[in-house]
Amino acid sequence: MARSYLLYDVFTTERLAGNPLAVVLDSQGLDTAAMQAIAREFNLSETVFVLPPENPKHRNRIRIFTPDYEMPFAGHPTVGSAIALAELGGEAAGIFVLEENIGPVRCAVGTHDGAIFAEFDLAKLPERLELAADPEMIGAALGLAPHELGFENHRVAFWSAGVPYVTIPVAGLEAAAKVRLDNQAWSELAPRKSEWAFASPYVYCRETVHHDSAFHVRMIVPGNPSYEDPATGSAAAAFAGAIMHFDGPTDGISQLWIEQGLEMGRPSRIRLEVNVDGGKLASARIGGHAIKVAEGRLFV
Repeated sequence: MARSYLLYDVFTTERLAGNPLAVVLDSQGLDTAAMQAIAREFNLSETVFVLPPENPKHRNRIRIFTPDYEMPFAGHPTVGSAIALAELGGEAAGIFVLEENIGPVRCAVGTHDGAIFAEFDLAKLPERLELAADPEMIGAALGLAPHELGFENHRVAFWSAGVPYVTIPVAGLEAAAKVRLDNQAWSELAPRKSEWAFASPYVYCRETVHHDSAFHVRMIVPGNPSYEDPATGSAAAAFAGAIMHFDGPTDGISQLWIEQGLEMGRPSRIRLEVNVDGGKLASARIGGHAIKVAEGRLFV
């Protein structure tokens, strides 16, 4: 059976930038093992499989796989899938729900700066997790000296909005550029996100390359080999917890642009929107652009 697939670059308006995503349509009949094998074949950070919804009021069910395991939720697959499905349906704008393993995810598609844009509500607000490892040891595993860790009141912490990340503030762009993950050292001190994978480091600083960005970030996926991710929506979702805790935004809606992927030549822009009510995070959204790069047929 031939199945259609699409390739999108997500969190960018430019092809060959942002975070690449494979979207496999017509995924009925594929079991988990087949989806995992196809994701390994594409060998992108994530591959999405589109299925009919379990609730007929929802648009679709999607399952998200890395080359090694299935994800409960991820940001760039959600944004990319929402835009791909809207474009397939000939929709310039719309609001619909995608079913993910984490639960129903409400998505909105429209235009921003003249290009198609999608955002989604976090299905789970970020929560702070216990971090037993010494922050200086965490910094050392990334090649950073103690004086390069932290800025203002920001400190190393551990947050999750469905996928956990160790959020690591650094002094500025120079420190961020130095980051090199020592897999052995990281595996000895980092918390796990599952029985087979360690939580990833999410390095950020207030100093930015682009004047309209609020933060400059890097995210490294540990493993053998480790690799850098050009744009990480699930990490931005977790990062909302750090922003609330350390920056304490005032009541109302704030929109923050996050730049990522510059060091690896795949510049990306993620919009994080936080809605604060009574000093607490009431809701949050992740948004970005996506552009189709290729389409084809998968003979599986």
